[in-house]
Amino acid sequence: MPGEMTTGGPEDTSLGNGYRVLKTPSLNKGLGFTSAERERMGLKGLLPPATLTLEAQVELTVREMRSKSTPLEKYVFLQSLQDVHSTLYYAVLSRHTYEVMPFVYTPVVGEACQKFSQIYRHTPQGLYLSLQDRGQLRSILDNWPVDDIRAIVFTDGERILGLGDQGIDGMGIPVGKLALYTACAGVHPSHCLPVTLDVGTNNQAKLDDPYYIGLKHRRLTGPEYDAFVGEFMEAAVDKYGKSVMLQFEDFGNNNAFRLLHHWQEKVCCFNDDIQGTAAVALAGILASTALTGIQVENHRFLFMGAGEAGAGIAELIAYAIKVETGKTIEECRKHVFMVDSKGLVCLSRLEGLQHHKRDFAHDVDHVPDLLSAVKALRPTALIGVSTLAKSFNETVIREMSAMNKRPVIFALSNPTSKAECTPEEAYKWSNGMAVFASGSPFEPVEFNGKTYIPGQGNNAYIFPGIGLAAVACGATRITDLDMYIAAKALADAVPEDRLEASCIYPHLENIREVSLKVAVAVAANKYATGQASVLPQPTDLESYVRSVMYEPGY
Repeated sequence: MPGEMTTGGPEDTSLGNGYRVLKTPSLNKGLGFTSAERERMGLKGLLPPATLTLEAQVELTVREMRSKSTPLEKYVFLQSLQDVHSTLYYAVLSRHTYEVMPFVYTPVVGEACQKFSQIYRHTPQGLYLSLQDRGQLRSILDNWPVDDIRAIVFTDGERILGLGDQGIDGMGIPVGKLALYTACAGVHPSHCLPVTLDVGTNNQAKLDDPYYIGLKHRRLTGPEYDAFVGEFMEAAVDKYGKSVMLQFEDFGNNNAFRLLHHWQEKVCCFNDDIQGTAAVALAGILASTALTGIQVENHRFLFMGAGEAGAGIAELIAYAIKVETGKTIEECRKHVFMVDSKGLVCLSRLEGLQHHKRDFAHDVDHVPDLLSAVKALRPTALIGVSTLAKSFNETVIREMSAMNKRPVIFALSNPTSKAECTPEEAYKWSNGMAVFASGSPFEPVEFNGKTYIPGQGNNAYIFPGIGLAAVACGATRITDLDMYIAAKALADAVPEDRLEASCIYPHLENIREVSLKVAVAVAANKYATGQASVLPQPTDLESYVRSVMYEPGY
C-alpha cells in the first residue's frame, strides 16, 4: 500500500569480503552460514565447518548466559553479543524475553550505568552528543551508519532510575530501552537510535573518577541547556522527518516536565518516566476493578512520592476519570493526594511547591507523614513512587487493610532495593487481600495455601507498543489520549488465570502479543485523529501492524 514501510534486512553481501561480514553485527550469522553462503561470501576457512541453526545458537547462548555468576556479568555478556552478532542477540531476547529482560534492563541496568565507564566497549551502540558539539549536532547525526531512523531514546543522565545523576554513564538506559522495543514489540533494530546528551554531571564521584568517559564539569543549566536540547530535537526531525519518535528518558524533575510540555505539541515525542509509567500504573488500576469492584472514578488515591513518576501517574489517572465521567480535570484531580518529604501536599503549602505538585495541593489539613495521611484521607489505593525502601511498613498496610476489603498497594519504585515494600509483606500484612504491583520483578508468594503472583508494573508493557504504533503508522504526535488508550488495551489483555492469582498484568512471556494489542489501539487513534502519516489507513490494521514487526531470523 502507499506509504507502507519495509522492515529492512541485511545488505547484499554477494561480493562482500567474508572477514568484513563476520565483523559486521547485522550481517554476522556465526555458524549459521550455509555451505553455499560460505562459498559465495568468501567465508571458507574463517569458520569451523559445522553449521548450526539459529535456534541451536540461541539455546547455546542462553546456556552460556546462565553460567555467568553475577547479574552484571550476564548483562556484559549480552551486550557483547549485541556487538558481534545482533540477529542472535535479538533472537535470544525475543525467545527468552522473560528470563533475559532483568539483565537487559531493570534491575541490572542500574548497576551497569553506575559502572558504565568501567565496562564500556569500543563498538558504538548509539550517539554521544556533548556540549563540545554545539552547533554541529545535525552534521554529527550523519555519522550514524543508518539513515532510516524511526525511534530515538535519549537521556541527559540526570535521574537514572532511583540512582540519581550518572552523567554520560546513563547511556545504558537508552540502549536497554531500545533493545526492549525490538524484543517486546518487534521494532526493527536498524530503525532505533540510542542517544546521550552529555551536558556534564553533578555526581562528584564521576567528576573525580580518572576513567569517567564523559565531560568533567558540572551540569549546564538554564537557557544554554534548553538551546542544546532544542538543537538536538530540531536536528533529529530535520534528519529523520516529522514522524521520528523521540522518547525522553531519565531527565531530572526540573527539566522533564518543562521539556515535555514544550515539545509535545511540536514533535512526535513522549517521556516514558512521566507518561509510560503513568500508563502502566493506570492499566493496573483499571485491571484491578475485576478484583476490587471499584471503578477508577470511585477510588481515592494516595501517592508516596511526588516526583515526575508520581505526578505523571496522578495526571493520567485524573485524565482517565475525566474521560470516564465528563467532569473537569480540576474536579478529577481531587481524587488524588500526594505525600512528599515534607508531608501531605496541600493548599497551605502551595507557595513553596514545585510546579508539578501544585495541581494536587488540595484544601485539606496538613499532616506530616504517610501514616497520618492514610488515617486522615482513608485512601482506597496507595501508590509508592518515592524510592524510599520499606516506607509501606506493617502499620501502614494494616491500616489500609482495616478500611478497605481489598486495598490496592502499588510499590513501584526501582530498582528492587528501593521498593516501598515486598509482595510478601503486602500479602502477609493484609491477610492476602492486597492487590499488589511492583516496579521490579518479584517471585510468586505462597500465603495461607494460595499462590499469589505479584504484578510487575513494568513500563515494557507500554513503551514498546507505543513505539511500534508510532513507527507503523508514522505518528506525528503522541498525546495523553494515546496513553489512556494504551492503558485500557493493556488492562484488557490480562487473562482470567492471572486475575485469579491476584495479578493485574499479563505474563511477560506474552509481551509481543500484548504490545501488538497496545500498538493497534494506539495506531487506530492516530488515524482517527489525523496524526498518522502512513496513508491510506490499512484496511486490516492489526494484520498491517503485525506485518511490520521484526522477527529475528536468517
